[in-house]
Amino acid sequence: MNVGGHDIGVCSWSVQSAATPTSAQASTAELIAHLDALKLDHVQLYLGTLLDADEEARQASINLLADAEIAITAGMIGFAGESYATIASIRQTGGLVPDSSWLARRDRAIAAAELAKRIGIEGVSTHVGFIPPTRDPGYAAVVDRIRSVVHEFEQRNVVMLFETGQEKDNELLQFLNDLNSPYAGVNFDPANMILYGAGDPIEAIETLGRHIRHVHIKDATLSTKPGTEWGKEVPFGSGQVPVHAFLRALRDIGYDGPLVIEREAGDSRLQDVRQAIDTLVAHLGNN
Repeated sequence: MNVGGHDIGVCSWSVQSAATPTSAQASTAELIAHLDALKLDHVQLYLGTLLDADEEARQASINLLADAEIAITAGMIGFAGESYATIASIRQTGGLVPDSSWLARRDRAIAAAELAKRIGIEGVSTHVGFIPPTRDPGYAAVVDRIRSVVHEFEQRNVVMLFETGQEKDNELLQFLNDLNSPYAGVNFDPANMILYGAGDPIEAIETLGRHIRHVHIKDATLSTKPGTEWGKEVPFGSGQVPVHAFLRALRDIGYDGPLVIEREAGDSRLQDVRQAIDTLVAHLGNN
């Protein structure tokens, strides 16, 4: 599906069942069935299931996606031990920043880049963790650490896409400038800016501009204690992401890439994804 010049997709983890499928092939078959029901042929693919499968199951899943002519807009990888129970807990456990899990998570990220290269995926998104402020004594070490992973991605011709939300836009921009690599980009998620209390998503688009390489379609409302307590994720078009201004801001920076729907809450995710599609169709003709 292409609307207003953008390929419309969905995150694989937003439409698959909460129950763990019995195999990688079952997971992939379920995903393809949901995409068919939604009349979508673009997906951002969670790579963990394939990484954890044996080689036969991994290749079988790759073949299923190819046979169904599913276009993969990007990959995604998370890490064991991350806790999103509270903002404080993910600050302590998230991404590549914690020292205790750094080496294992580095290897996991590199494995994801290697799998992306094999499949032909151009970028892999992840939350790299809460980047310390530039004035923090540990900032330079974090830059060096992430730069080393970005270098591994570059060797595989894959872009490392940083999820927005855990830093304010100007802090992320400074970090990207310090990395100084075309293989470091942004997966822009407007709802994350609200959920984390990290700032206005429209202003963040203007700030991050050319670094935005992939976009999530997601919505949220602020908490009463932004930055301390989670906001609430809601169906796209019903929260505090101003849809028309959001799409116009993407147009203004020249973004013409995929718009990929992510829904991580609620009990009617397929219905919510359909609502997001309808909202995009309604707005993209007028933005």
